[in-house]
Amino acid sequence: MSLQLLLYLGLFALSLGILLKSSDWFVDAAEQIGLSLGISPFIIGVTIVAFGTSLPELASSIAAVYAGKSEIVVGNVVGSNITNLLLVLGLSTIIAKEIHLEFKVLDIDVPFLVGSAIFLFFTCWDKEISIFETVIYLVALVIFLINSFKREQRTDKDARPAAGWKAYGLLILGGLLVYFSADWTIDAIEKLSELAGLQPELIALSLVAFGTSLPEVAVSIAAARKGKTSIAVGNVVGSNIFNSFAVMGLSRLFGPLTIPEKVLEFSLPFMFAVTVMFAIISVSRLVSRWEGVLLVLFYIFYVGALFKGVF
Repeated sequence: MSLQLLLYLGLFALSLGILLKSSDWFVDAAEQIGLSLGISPFIIGVTIVAFGTSLPELASSIAAVYAGKSEIVVGNVVGSNITNLLLVLGLSTIIAKEIHLEFKVLDIDVPFLVGSAIFLFFTCWDKEISIFETVIYLVALVIFLINSFKREQRTDKDARPAAGWKAYGLLILGGLLVYFSADWTIDAIEKLSELAGLQPELIALSLVAFGTSLPEVAVSIAAARKGKTSIAVGNVVGSNIFNSFAVMGLSRLFGPLTIPEKVLEFSLPFMFAVTVMFAIISVSRLVSRWEGVLLVLFYIFYVGALFKGVF
């Protein structure tokens, strides 16, 4: 094993440890601030936490467009959405034993999630994202955000817990550490994959997608361990909507996006199928531990299918 490989393995382990700890701070601070504003834990998860943990996807995608490697954008979004629904939700459910969907997730959030998957599927199918489609991406995101806050009934001010400067400080510090530690982890994963001689499309769909989903993994697992399952599920739903609408839309503003054939052949249809499967599971308003195990097994199958024939 070369010295360079050992160095990147060490960077990966260190950055992952920082990511897990900073995620704890971020979850606690976000919930405290949200509750002080009268916002429910689910809305906190679907907006503040979800968008905060999706920053690595956005940053890495814009950087890819600038670097002339825009094929990474779609692979990153599709791979991250699959990782969120299967690995993140699956592990969160296993840790929490079961997740009760007590909020009215079927009314707005799941239809928005399925709608974002459908729109992503059809806009990518002709291998070109037009400016008109980009505008629709961003308008849909704004509508989702407005509706999320507008339909939420806030608690009386007298019943809200106070959030001091410490909570805001931890939110900022935790968010920065989540972002930078995820970025360091992504760099390590990319270098390790290059040393293994993997193709860029495969790296984007698996390793880069996993790397940019690490904040969601860490935050959702931290939330599940603390019994805050609403934040864990809201994080998954919000992150996927953000990936489909914001990451694709904003990245397209910086230049044309290349849609790899391999994404269209397998990963994109698989992402759509997984999204529909989650919608079906959510009908019962309960995600059981065995369903969580099933989701993780599907993720293992997906990764195995990606790497089939490589080794």
